Amino acid sequence: MPCVLVVEDDPSIRASLMEILAEHGHAVRSTGDGFGALREVAQGSLDAVVLDLGLPDLDGGDALRMIRGISNVPVVVATARDDESEIVKLLNAGADDYLVKPFSGAQLLARLSAVLRRTAVPATVAGQNPPADPSSL
Repeated sequence: MPCVLVVEDDPSIRASLMEILAEHGHAVRSTGDGFGALREVAQGSLDAVVLDLGLPDLDGGDALRMIRGISNVPVVVATARDDESEIVKLLNAGADDYLVKPFSGAQLLARLSAVLRRTAVPATVAGQNPPADPSSL
């Protein structure tokens, strides 16, 4: 079960995102500010972060750069900011995807699923046994 951190300062939006993710099989943690996000990321064990940019303590772009300084966890930016130069800047700064509010739960789930597929660690790399070779059976 992938663990996703939702970083959103609006309690109702945060609750909605958490509900959508939990209903679709994700373990969900949340915080309403950038420093809380950094603490959660530093603790590890996250598979992805959904990051709003309008946070009360840090700009989300700064939070993204700080996250990139300590982790390669996939980050999907989910924000109302729709300026193309901002989108490009944040994708180049390390965001794995970018969603502009309002967006549907289905779109978030699809983009998150795509990011998780691209960043999944193969079983052999994760220290698990490789799948059986069908030709050796």
